[in-house]
Amino acid sequence: SFYISRGTMKRDNMFLEVILLLGVTGLSSSAIQRPDYDDTPHPEFLNPSWMSYLPDDQPLSEVTMPGTHNTMALFGGVYAECQTWSLASQLRAGVRFLDVRVRHVNGNLTLHHGVSYQRAHFGHVLEGVVEFLTEFPTETVLMRVKEEFSETNDIYGAVVDYIHRYAHWDLLWHSRLVPTVGEVRGKIIIMQDFSGPDLGMRYWSMDIADRWKVPTLLHVKEKWQSIYDHLEAAPGGNLAQIFLTYSSGAGLFAFPRAVAQRVNLLLYEYLQSKTVQNQRLGIICMDFPAAPMIQMIIDFQLIKEFSTVHPVASLKNTTESIRHKINTKTIA
Repeated sequence: SFYISRGTMKRDNMFLEVILLLGVTGLSSSAIQRPDYDDTPHPEFLNPSWMSYLPDDQPLSEVTMPGTHNTMALFGGVYAECQTWSLASQLRAGVRFLDVRVRHVNGNLTLHHGVSYQRAHFGHVLEGVVEFLTEFPTETVLMRVKEEFSETNDIYGAVVDYIHRYAHWDLLWHSRLVPTVGEVRGKIIIMQDFSGPDLGMRYWSMDIADRWKVPTLLHVKEKWQSIYDHLEAAPGGNLAQIFLTYSSGAGLFAFPRAVAQRVNLLLYEYLQSKTVQNQRLGIICMDFPAAPMIQMIIDFQLIKEFSTVHPVASLKNTTESIRHKINTKTIA
């Protein structure tokens, strides 16, 4: 009975620790805008045409670019929301990889994050991207499309229908091959995460790290280790293959905001330590990214062309002060 009670006490203590962590993180209604994490309605600054500085002959697989996980998940409460910026704001801030989840009902593709309806449909995404590319034709947008909260496994026809209705067939990159930047300027690349004939590139052709399950905030270290390992592997990986690393994560006792507030800081510090190395890291896909973090990711290839100091160098909120605040808050 001693061992049973001891085990019970250990579980109770862990449960209390988890509740404590949940209680001090992310439950505040006030928005936060840090260099690494931003859940305010608008980016601190914009970077709408950064791909214009990339050489036309550079393979897209050698570009380091920012992306957003569950791009359109702006509603549904703390367990569903992964972003606070609109699609237009994300694109203008510099995001070039979108993660779009659609529920399929009788040919209709509504946007969902799990059970949470996101008050829009796939056509709204296509229209937003077309509008952006019309204004900034030097850019390209990669778009993962995946079925969510329905199990028809048959969205190909509906996706094609929406493309014809809300975009232009010629606006797509129609090949599985990795293009050069010049070949896809002004185009959408569908990263096809569903069955059917080719619409663009296949999502699973990329080298992907997506350890999204973070049961509690006590598991953030394991999540970060998976991110770190994949980012470290990217520079020496197959340069003909796109690398995709998700920094996002969630679980029953760790909602997306709480995970992002911790992981984004670690990612920001990691990128700071790499800025002079000019390495290919691939797509870094995030929840609640901040404009300075996006700028830092963009700068990995622009460093070849420029040596000027960007806004991230003069930020008032240093990572050290942020870490101190997080640690103090967690311990309190």
